[in-house]
Amino acid sequence: MAYTELIKNFERVREYMRQFYLYGFKSREEYSVKSARSYDDDRRRIETWLGEYMGFKSGANGKNVFISIDSRTVKSNPLFKAWKTCSFTDKDITLHFILLDILKNHPCGITTRDICDVMESDYLRCFEAPLSFDESTIRKKLKEHENLGIAAGRKDGKTVVYTLCNDDTNVDADALAFFSESAPCGVIGSFIADKKPANNDNFAFKHHYITQTMDSEILVRLLCAIREKRNIIFTNHSLRTENTVSIKSVPLKIFISTQNGRQYVMVYHYDFGRIMSYRLDYITDVELLEECEDFDRYRNMLCRMEKHMWGVNATRHEEQLYHVEFTVSFAENESFIYKRLLREKRCGNVELLGKGLCRFSADVYNEQELVPWIRTFMGRIVKISFTDKGLEESFKEDIRKMHEMYCEEGGDDNAV
Repeated sequence: MAYTELIKNFERVREYMRQFYLYGFKSREEYSVKSARSYDDDRRRIETWLGEYMGFKSGANGKNVFISIDSRTVKSNPLFKAWKTCSFTDKDITLHFILLDILKNHPCGITTRDICDVMESDYLRCFEAPLSFDESTIRKKLKEHENLGIAAGRKDGKTVVYTLCNDDTNVDADALAFFSESAPCGVIGSFIADKKPANNDNFAFKHHYITQTMDSEILVRLLCAIREKRNIIFTNHSLRTENTVSIKSVPLKIFISTQNGRQYVMVYHYDFGRIMSYRLDYITDVELLEECEDFDRYRNMLCRMEKHMWGVNATRHEEQLYHVEFTVSFAENESFIYKRLLREKRCGNVELLGKGLCRFSADVYNEQELVPWIRTFMGRIVKISFTDKGLEESFKEDIRKMHEMYCEEGGDDNAV
């Protein structure tokens, strides 16, 4: 079969992008998901969208291909191109444009039967071997256009009359540009910008999490389930265990990390009987089921738990809390340390103890989640305590080892 750069199933596109970009640097030999020929086709396919961002590196394991993007310099997310790739047959694309033309010429509306007649008399009869379209095919294509927001159908007696949707959307250019690059499902803004160009030159992002766009389809399904308070079955693939499982649950809320851009869905897991979190980039399919009668109860449970959640980890028992507390020192001209604690405290509390001293404290379900953040105050911590004494000792041992390492290299023996 001849190579084609067009793909119908976006989940395949998403998998390719993960292999080459998110988890990337795959060589021809390491790409074991499919055959070597499939590897070449996939690589060429991605090159047609992202050629200017492709990189190559030769090593002991062979030639590796990867996508190299400096998110600080790109004005528009280049991964949006993956969403704008779709497969079609000659018949599909012909019918698509004929219907658009007919609907445009009939602003007051036209029925399926009349569309068939107009198509036969004005569009197909001039060809020696014209394509044929039955009324059922046309009706299905019009329904597809309805779902996409291209056409609108209204009942006129017993028949349905179709019109072309008004595409005269009035959106501020700056708002559109900002939404496209910063909001979840920003690819929607990119589609609008293709018709009404937005000015991206007014914005630059220090943290530009462009890979979120690969999970937009999953995110939309989850948001629909949350809005409609419905149960779902989703497929989750763990990179750590390499296990793929189907999970029935009810989605409650979407969490997005401002530190790394990862997106999580908080769900009530029926099998475990508790609230859990799952990364969206590990989810490959979401099926909406019946309405959940206990949605409000589970949602209220999550709201109560949020008061004691530092991140997305809620695997410990709801009533079991662990206390974290540490005191930091800062100089007279370093009030930004105190302000930073106030800004980043999340579910914790910050107290100003006196000149140059302040204390952070929090009661959380999982103390381990705070450790990476607490480490950023290393060198200023004068006192620290955890409910989990094992974790506390581990933290202090890391400090002692670091102190020994720097002392051996000629550092200050009195360093804390």
